[in-house]
Amino acid sequence: MVRWGWFASIAAITVSTVRPWNAWTVDALARSTWRSCGSLDATSAGLALWRPRPIGCWCLREFDGGSTPSVLYTLVGLGPPPPVFKESLGTIIPIAYVRFVFYLGDMSQVDQLAGFRAVGRAARTNPTNRFESREREAFHDGWPVEVDLPPLRTEVTVERPRRVITRNRSPDIGFDQSINPYRGCEHGCIYCFARPTHAFLGLSPGLDFETRLVARPGAPEILERELRAKSYRPAVIAMGTNTDPYQPIEREYRIVRRILETLNECRHPVAMVTKGTLIERDLDILGEMGRLGLARVGISMTTLDARLARKMEPRAPSPKRRLETIRRLAEAGCPVRVMVAPVVPALTDHELEAILVQAAEAGAIAASWIMLRLPLEVSPLFQEWLAEHYPDRAHRVMGRVRELHNGRDYDPEWGRRMTGQGVFADMVAHRFSIAARRLGIAAKPPPLRTDLFKRPVRVGDQLSLL
Repeated sequence: MVRWGWFASIAAITVSTVRPWNAWTVDALARSTWRSCGSLDATSAGLALWRPRPIGCWCLREFDGGSTPSVLYTLVGLGPPPPVFKESLGTIIPIAYVRFVFYLGDMSQVDQLAGFRAVGRAARTNPTNRFESREREAFHDGWPVEVDLPPLRTEVTVERPRRVITRNRSPDIGFDQSINPYRGCEHGCIYCFARPTHAFLGLSPGLDFETRLVARPGAPEILERELRAKSYRPAVIAMGTNTDPYQPIEREYRIVRRILETLNECRHPVAMVTKGTLIERDLDILGEMGRLGLARVGISMTTLDARLARKMEPRAPSPKRRLETIRRLAEAGCPVRVMVAPVVPALTDHELEAILVQAAEAGAIAASWIMLRLPLEVSPLFQEWLAEHYPDRAHRVMGRVRELHNGRDYDPEWGRRMTGQGVFADMVAHRFSIAARRLGIAAKPPPLRTDLFKRPVRVGDQLSLL
């Protein structure tokens, strides 16, 4: 069973070929109502492949023996077409390779099946997570639906954790402990490597990750308790390493603001990563901590193209606005690193030098880069997004990704999962090194201080004499 790209939760196609289709994501759409075409007779029909200009995806036309096609099928492929397919117009393809097809309508009817309009969301579907033993798929019964659907709203659930400091021993990550005030992220970046973590909550890494969020409003108080423990040894706490701490719901919950207040009172070092401009609200704290060597901020920049950013990161601030945030942080006294992450091969890699130039002009003193990572459920979601927005580049992008990751969509090996391997990875690293050296940007920001740390004091504690 090969699932279809744009309609992964709705349609399916059974295929017989001489070899596997190599991650081909297939879609079928029609221009009218939803209905099943039934089985196709291999002895009396054939298929001709053509390439339409409007969307640039692979298409098949069914012929009933004459010269006029009776039915049109649209197939969107993310990999090379099977060997039986030819790109030249008029090539006849044996229809035996397609057992049956579900004939679908326009993409707006996907929303009708779900009961909402997914406005401003990067993920198009909400696939079942990898831990579920059963999978449910919506299907249309053929009757027209004439209703105005409500937009898909963000839901927030409150969580009360016992601890908030998470520790890791990953050898290729530059921090040992982190805090994540939120689970899920409303920015909705389609490439986000944190999407699979939503499966641990029994939710989907697709639309659920962007719309069903978890907040931890009690995190500042729990953090203070953990810092007060006699066994605690100060080390840099990272924030934003999983989901963005300055996503839109932070405006209401103010969890990050209160965490920073606690860390500032304790003179505890913190390193933040974000693409949210809401961080400017906390310039007073970050500026003070930055001047003391206790804080630094990494601003994530994927592209300078505002239209591409809107498709890829639908609810994140525009690239121009993020550059202004770098400028304001630098002026406040907080060291800033620009993070060119992820570098999307054949889509954004050509912007590497331009991003570094504009970030340096804005005040960034350090820079880093990370290659596109597609772990677990992120890969099919990203491929669906490619099929919808850039079908003409999908094959090239995924081909380059697999070249970087040893023939797979993602290689999780330590030391190479962040950069990939091979000629293309070496070229990107070399380009980055040359541009950073020319601009006077450091590869690593200055280390943060831990010698100023003082444990938080609560009412009734005995004060120190020194």
